Amino acid sequence: QVQLVESGGGLVQAGGSLRVSCAASGGTFSTYTMGWFRQHPGKGREFVAAIRYNTHYADSVKGRFTISRDNAKNTVDLQMNSLKPEDTAVYYCAADRSNYVSLLATSYDYWGQGTQVTVSS
Repeated sequence: QVQLVESGGGLVQAGGSLRVSCAASGGTFSTYTMGWFRQHPGKGREFVAAIRYNTHYADSVKGRFTISRDNAKNTVDLQMNSLKPEDTAVYYCAADRSNYVSLLATSYDYWGQGTQVTVSS
């Protein structure tokens, strides 16, 4: 069983930056596709970014967000720059055991508890 714990959320002004991190334990981290999703109130989980050997981004965050992983530390980070009020959401880290990168939340096997990111205008 894989455990994922997010950290680093918070409140930031529009145009600012924030970095959220996810620490994994209990599995073979280097073999997983790692993803970040977000959820706005009353909406489903929305793909943000994923990384396996390459990185993948939602169009809405491309050029502003950067996903990275450290297989030695079992961590995956999401650096968020030029934040907008519409980026306000709960951000979730997820792990997928499959060999391909999926943009669908239903493809991911393990989830963290989420961390709130709030961007004020």
